[in-house]
Amino acid sequence: MHALALDIGKPEMASRLDDLRETIKEPFLFVICGEVKAGKSSFINALLGTGKEVAKVAPQPMTDTVQQILFGEEERTVEVNPYLKKIFLPVDILSEIAIVDTPGTNTIVDHHQEITERFVPGSDLVVFVFEAKNPYRQSAWEFFDYIHGDWRRKVIFVLQQKDLMPADDLAVNINGVREQAIKKGVEDPQVFAVSALEEMQGKKEQSGFVELFEYVRSNITGGKAAGLKITNSLDTAEQMLERVDTGLTEREEAFKADTAFRDEVRETLARHEMQANRQIEILTENLVSAYDRSTRERERELSKGISFPSLFGRAVAGIFSKGSGTKEWLETFAKTMQTDLTQELSVRLKDGVNDLAESLQNMTQTVHLMVQQKAMQLPSDHVFFSEVADKRAAILIELQEAFERFISKSDSFEGKELFADKDKLSTNLLTGGGIAVIGAVLAAVTQLAVFDITGGVLTTLGLAFAGVSTTVKKRKLMAEYREEVAKGRAQLKTEVEGKLTTYATMIRERIDAHFGQLDEHLTNEQSVLEGLKNRVGAMVSRIGALRG
Repeated sequence: MHALALDIGKPEMASRLDDLRETIKEPFLFVICGEVKAGKSSFINALLGTGKEVAKVAPQPMTDTVQQILFGEEERTVEVNPYLKKIFLPVDILSEIAIVDTPGTNTIVDHHQEITERFVPGSDLVVFVFEAKNPYRQSAWEFFDYIHGDWRRKVIFVLQQKDLMPADDLAVNINGVREQAIKKGVEDPQVFAVSALEEMQGKKEQSGFVELFEYVRSNITGGKAAGLKITNSLDTAEQMLERVDTGLTEREEAFKADTAFRDEVRETLARHEMQANRQIEILTENLVSAYDRSTRERERELSKGISFPSLFGRAVAGIFSKGSGTKEWLETFAKTMQTDLTQELSVRLKDGVNDLAESLQNMTQTVHLMVQQKAMQLPSDHVFFSEVADKRAAILIELQEAFERFISKSDSFEGKELFADKDKLSTNLLTGGGIAVIGAVLAAVTQLAVFDITGGVLTTLGLAFAGVSTTVKKRKLMAEYREEVAKGRAQLKTEVEGKLTTYATMIRERIDAHFGQLDEHLTNEQSVLEGLKNRVGAMVSRIGALRG
């Protein structure tokens, strides 16, 4: 457990485990707690039965240090530090138990409560002393909550100065303490009413110490202390492991939440990319349909234009009018075809690009919103694994800031490396930055692809018909036209669909790349959590075996 405490960055727990390993060799430890002037010092003096005032008694608060009272062959006092001293006494009862006298839980002297709380976790039995007349003070019960709730120390309750109370009132207070202890989770609370004054005066039958000593003899001394001490140590160890396990559970819940968030981001990106790809398919289908419709109309016009009557008519006209020949007609045909085809494709292109740009904008904005919401949901009350929680928070905040930088830069959305004609992308299309640039980039890129394809077809047409002089070549020329149109169609589909799909994937990958640090954290966290839970589980099993 000590190694575990160091591994998880809990030096204070490691220190307490060191103390636990040391105190298991020491006598059974009675820690006397209670408020100032509850009669703790008088109770200790009566318990020791030396007839001496070992613990000083006075009208004003006297115990200004923690006093550990131990067995010694001769009486002596050792001052460990300004807040702790050890008193050695040759008293028989101290051969099996040691007593710690603490300052009052409501003392205003600096350091007292801090020192008291350091001793409580190592105690084997906490004797909680109340003033018999008023055992209901809030500060005393709050300290009891610390002792019992945080450290599960075994506690007995002593109502001191019972000689100052009528019997009926004393019985009411004894019952009140018992009921309060039961409410706070103590099973079968042991409550003793005593009078240290009567015990010191020799009135042993009425002092109440007979019952207290009998409890000590039956449950602690006579060889039972060692077993109880081991059980108490196991209780402390188990309590510490439960704190670790609770912290691990919280840490695991944060890990699961982060993993779910990461999966949700991936699913969101995949869904938006699928939507974008479907829009690219529709855009491509519309462009190809428009291309087919336009080229079919031009095919009929071309077929008619190179028929014998048309060629003969232009030949005759050329005799009388310069510029009315077949060559001029082909040039006009090519220009008209390019204009009409470009206009036809541009209508489909504009609508399709707008839809695709909107889809990519939505993908980016949706993930941005998810990151912002995740950063806002960070809990601020991680107590146990605070360093891990701080690291996780820093990763998510850095993710948010990095993503905001990404969407504010226009070059985050450029796809110049995908397109040969990147120099034709006018720089003014990229001004304004951020999400708005997507549509401009897509539109420019797609139009370039269309122009390249139509231009290629027309160039081929020009070469094919440059030497037209007779109808003999008509069949061959029309076949060449259809072949080039088919090549253009395939190129149009490949260029538009392929490059825009690659572009959409590139944007998705650029967004996803921001989560690399979080992914690394989650991978490491999964491994660490599995290892820690296995270690804690193994130690819990060992504690169970030791109890057996």
